[in-house]
Amino acid sequence: MLKELHLVKVGPCEEMKIVFKRRLNLLTGDNGLGKSFLLDIAWWAMTRHWPRTLNKALVSGYVARPDSSKEGSIEFVVEGMSNKGVRYKSQFSARDEEWTGKVGRPYNPGLVLYAMADGGFAVWDPARNYWKTVGGQDVPGRVPAYVFSARDVWDGLKDEGGGLPSCNGLLSDWAGWQKEGGAAFRRLCLVLARLSESETEPLVPGPLTRVSKDDARDIPTLQTAYGKAVPVLHASSGVRRIIALAYLLVWSWQEHQAASALNEEDTAPQVVFLIDEIEAHLHPRWQRMIVSALLDVTRELAGEAQVQLIVATHSPMVMASAEPRFESKVDAWFDLDLVAAGASRPAGVQLVQRPFERLGDVSRWLVSQAFDLGSARSREAEVLIAQAEALAQDPGATASDGEKLTRELENVLGDIDPFWSRWRIAGAQRGWWDLPSPFATTAPVRRNRKGKAP
Repeated sequence: MLKELHLVKVGPCEEMKIVFKRRLNLLTGDNGLGKSFLLDIAWWAMTRHWPRTLNKALVSGYVARPDSSKEGSIEFVVEGMSNKGVRYKSQFSARDEEWTGKVGRPYNPGLVLYAMADGGFAVWDPARNYWKTVGGQDVPGRVPAYVFSARDVWDGLKDEGGGLPSCNGLLSDWAGWQKEGGAAFRRLCLVLARLSESETEPLVPGPLTRVSKDDARDIPTLQTAYGKAVPVLHASSGVRRIIALAYLLVWSWQEHQAASALNEEDTAPQVVFLIDEIEAHLHPRWQRMIVSALLDVTRELAGEAQVQLIVATHSPMVMASAEPRFESKVDAWFDLDLVAAGASRPAGVQLVQRPFERLGDVSRWLVSQAFDLGSARSREAEVLIAQAEALAQDPGATASDGEKLTRELENVLGDIDPFWSRWRIAGAQRGWWDLPSPFATTAPVRRNRKGKAP
């Protein structure tokens, strides 16, 4: 498990410290403030490799460079499978373009999975990516980790020499598992069902098919609600995201079990799952259930293993969906904010662990500190409402001004928008129009045939 990260002059902040909880950790913040950057560093802290150094096809996951190699540092605490946290501190060698520090066998954090926003995926497996002991010395003698580009997830991953495949890929493995009809396919069906957006529209594998005379592969399909089996290659972006997650969860745990058996060891008692933009490509119905589904399905696959999720999101639906499951003892919410320049400080970014409140409504999450919107309305509506509130306080404003602004508001607000109540009352207090009934205060100010407000 990852317990702490402490960054000095690395990334958007002069200094950033984060203490993770042991189950669910939510990261929010505007674009460009460092959520993906934090996940990359979290992966590196537990595996000691940057994703792109292991797969040049990635467009992210580069080595993080500090502002100053002399002053910058990355300090972290990893709680390993012995349940004893170990603290590491690394500094950057500008000449070697590497982070240095305590060398030797990395502390074992358990199985580490990383789902990147662009569809890439990375796996560090303590049963397959471990160091060897040669002559009493620890040496890196195996594949450092499995890092997939988005294409590799589907077509497979080969070792650095281009020889034996490390992974056959979703298309080949799914088809093979389905033909065998064994435990792997049953597990895939179970995970697909659990990650489906609803019980009434489950993701169910259909018959294998061919998509071209020139493609000899048997391609998996999914049954649809309208009765057709659609090849997964033609599935929507959201469905492809989910089935890729399902496949890689099954593949990672299945290969870990097989390697652990060959090593004559128990499987890992800990799983850390890093997920960037968990809502990517997903309909709101899916966003509403994905966190709970991934918590449950990861735990089901891993048996008694403890599961830690570190999730970056831009979605108010994801935040609202966490409310029924959130427990402050094991879960945390961290928010990245841009801080304006002050008299004695430049503009910068700060990370804050915020108290998690049950707001009960997605629109309230939009105006919370997680997303900092002025309202859940359109930007045009926000501007006009601000003008209306200013007009209501303007002593020189006339009924004609109020009627003109009312016509503009009717183009951007729904009939039952709660602002209409305030606007009608404000206009009545100014004498711009009558307010015949307190029960009519939620409707727009309608004009009569002469163009005047009633």
